[in-house]
Order: sequence, then structure tokens, then C-alpha cells
Amino acid sequence: MSTPSKRRLIRDFKRLSTDPPGGISGAPCADNLMIWNAVIFGPAETPFEDGTFKLLLTFDESYPNKPPTVKFLSKMFHPNVYANGELCLDILQNRWSPTYDVAAILTSIQSLLHDPNPNSPANAEAASLYRENMKEYVRRVKATVEASWMDEGEMPADLGDAAQDGSQ
Repeated sequence: MSTPSKRRLIRDFKRLSTDPPGGISGAPCADNLMIWNAVIFGPAETPFEDGTFKLLLTFDESYPNKPPTVKFLSKMFHPNVYANGELCLDILQNRWSPTYDVAAILTSIQSLLHDPNPNSPANAEAASLYRENMKEYVRRVKATVEASWMDEGEMPADLGDAAQDGSQ
């Protein structure tokens, strides 16, 4: 059944497929248009360079009037990413606009990797290191980048099951 949110997601997918911004990709799960897998490549000339970070985007019928839930599946050490992979990003909370599409969401997340906001920390340790010990912060991020190469196809069981059977 076609709904406004599903029609919008199809449009978002067509745009992302035909004119993808550099360093990001995403697509809905084969059996559920409301759940997307995405990949963000770490931006060049940042500590995240060469990283391959997997995300899960979960939409509901209120999209695009409300933002999706976005979560890193890859381990992430970043001032604005919680330990469970959820993000502290203004456009996914109080600054959301229905004009944002999936490409804009993923581009904003990629930009956040490049330019963290340590004043709004989701990870206090990462924010503190970012402000006070850049060398150690970069070392921890580079370990995260290396870990991102290893987690091919590995998803936490609770997310993997939901993504595969569409039960969210």
C-alpha cells in the first residue's frame, strides 16, 4: 500500500541512486521500505578518513514530517555519538525540517564526523579528549576506523533481526 511517507522514501531513494553525494550510500531493505541500511565513508583529511561506517535508518509513517531514527551499527568514538550508536545531531531532533531527505541526513552525519560539536556531547570522554588531548582523540578514532573494516556484515542481533524481518 502506497502512503505519503513511502512515496517520499521512494523519491529519496531515486535521488540518492541517481545523484549520490560523495562518500555516502544508502538503500531500503529489500523487504521493508521503512528500514534503510546506509554507509558513510570517513571524510578525507580527518581522523575518520578511510573508515567505512554502517548505519541503520528507521522511518515511520510520520516521515517526512518527523525525522527517522538513525543509529550507527559500526562502533564509533565521537563526541556526538552515544555508546549505543545513536546520534546527538540537531537536524534529527529540534532542527528537523520536512525538506531534509535521506541524502541530506547522511551528508549532515558525514559533516558531523568532520566537525564535531564537543559542547553538546553524547560521549563525554570523546568530547573531553577532543577539547583537551587531540593526539589521544585521534588515536582512539583511528582505532575505530580500523574496527570499521572488520565488521563486514556484523550487526547487533537485536537490530539485525528487526532489519531482516521488518518488525520495527
